[in-house]
Amino acid sequence: MNRYRRLVQTLFAIITNGYLLFPFGSAIYQGPLKGFCTPGLHCYSCPAAVLSCPVGAFQNMLASIRLTLQSGAWHFGSIVVGYLGVIGVISGRFPCGWLCPFGLIQDLFYKIRTPKLKLPAGFNYLRYLVLLVLVILMPLLWLDDLGMGQPWFCKLLCPSGTLTGALPLLLIKPSLWQGIGFFFWHKIFWLVMIIVGAVLISRFFCRLLCPLGAFYGLFNRVSLFCLQFDEEKCVHCLACERRCPTGCRPYKDANSAACINCLRCVEACRFGALAFQRRPVKTSSLPEKLRS
Repeated sequence: MNRYRRLVQTLFAIITNGYLLFPFGSAIYQGPLKGFCTPGLHCYSCPAAVLSCPVGAFQNMLASIRLTLQSGAWHFGSIVVGYLGVIGVISGRFPCGWLCPFGLIQDLFYKIRTPKLKLPAGFNYLRYLVLLVLVILMPLLWLDDLGMGQPWFCKLLCPSGTLTGALPLLLIKPSLWQGIGFFFWHKIFWLVMIIVGAVLISRFFCRLLCPLGAFYGLFNRVSLFCLQFDEEKCVHCLACERRCPTGCRPYKDANSAACINCLRCVEACRFGALAFQRRPVKTSSLPEKLRS
């Protein structure tokens, strides 16, 4: 299962970063595919990227919402909200475990042989603060003279944007070095911190800072497909807990908001106590006519 997941992660990263002509033309692909968003964290400015980032699109919607409402026009970012909501309702945080390119990068960094650490309890909730402050409130409320906000998560924190966007662009176009300033070095600092964290703590960014994971996590308890736990088959060997990259305990909370649905726990359970399948319908909550 884990090898299959790694293959899916790799193929999806290649497909969503499949613009191989960037060294010969425009540094950033701006064709029709950029009108679509990938389900995972993904930088619009990556030279090889063929899709947009949902977090960036959502921030741009909030940053320009006043001007958009005044003109009576629709905004691409409003479609993204519904798009992410549909994904969340269907599969919860499944994209985090299987489709996110930066999730794959973190998995590879964690393979580096070093002493490993555990994330202290309670730190998981910090990603909701990032979602609320950097992604929602600051683009919506911190405006310039023209009434426009800024995508502050992208400008201040996003490690995917720095690693796959800013650094490759500087290599391709060295003249861009003349324009770098505070925001670039600020993000370099956070990129280094996040990489060090990813080496020491499994899925460090996903668990601590990712606003997209925070959004998807809101749907884990109601998604159509979810983790199912059969208590009668469980022998409490804790194999599922040891294999979980985000520190979840499936035998206690099978659909925690921290679960990225990577299904490593399902693979680890030798007794069939865990399965990823369609959420069962509680017949007791259905009208009598439907139950009959």
